[in-house]
Amino acid sequence: MSTRLYEHPIFLEHVTPSGHPERSDRIRAINVALEHPNFERLERRQAPQASEDAVLLAHPEEHLAAVMREIPEEEDRINQLEADTYASVKSLQAALTGIGGAMAAVDDVFSGAADNVFVAARPPGHHAEKTTAMGFCFFNNAAIAARHAQKRHGAERVAIVDWDVHHGNGTQDIFWDDASVLFCSTHQMPLYPGSGAKEEKGKHNTIVNAPLSPNVGSDHFREAFKSRVLPALDDFRPDLIIISAGFDAHHRDPLAQINLTGEDFDWATGRVLELADRHAKNRVVSLLEGGYDLEGLAESAGMHILRMMKG
Repeated sequence: MSTRLYEHPIFLEHVTPSGHPERSDRIRAINVALEHPNFERLERRQAPQASEDAVLLAHPEEHLAAVMREIPEEEDRINQLEADTYASVKSLQAALTGIGGAMAAVDDVFSGAADNVFVAARPPGHHAEKTTAMGFCFFNNAAIAARHAQKRHGAERVAIVDWDVHHGNGTQDIFWDDASVLFCSTHQMPLYPGSGAKEEKGKHNTIVNAPLSPNVGSDHFREAFKSRVLPALDDFRPDLIIISAGFDAHHRDPLAQINLTGEDFDWATGRVLELADRHAKNRVVSLLEGGYDLEGLAESAGMHILRMMKG
């Protein structure tokens, strides 16, 4: 498989308060994992910065303006957007570069420049609702990537698979009444942000939630994936699969109580690649979301990317 990775030094310059779990060391941990010889043939590129207008693919102008108002001008200042979401002087640039990487990844898989692409960006995106920044997220990268695939490449059906341990409430909010986008999520419940019950199906039954109880592990995760996520993907027959790749369901992660290992993310990646081969001409775009234990993140992201490279 032809795999590309987008990265950029700006992702290290989105500064959060001391002790905040969503920190620059997350990117450094992935970079250490990528030093292994297994990744020698991985094509690594610098993510381009998207324009502010790209945000409007999934959010109204008022939301963009609200976030921009919170970006400080002073180098040493950090502003609080809401309970746990913060902005520093370079945060908008980092967020727009994450969007740019996601859009470039979509372009790559539709042009044939790569079969699949991983975007190692922060801040994450899947908690950002249409008009609300929350849960460490400013803008919804996965939603913007899906809209870009539809607008630029004529994708008729886009599927988003979210295995972050926290429910992707933002993605669900954006696509709740949209029959052209399938959103599938495995996540711990109860847990932040409180959404993601099985009964939440969207206007067109294109929302598929597979909540997991605290303290379960591989067996429950894989069963939820096999019984709910994979059949929904097969039925939907997407032209593109976007993964909201959070790795905080790892057993080491401090923010949740699901006990997965790197092998589980390797397995889930393989199953998504099989569906992409069947329906989407191998087109998979994976976007980094959560993962807050550095060792667990490095292990899981490394195995995920390696599986993408192997196919």
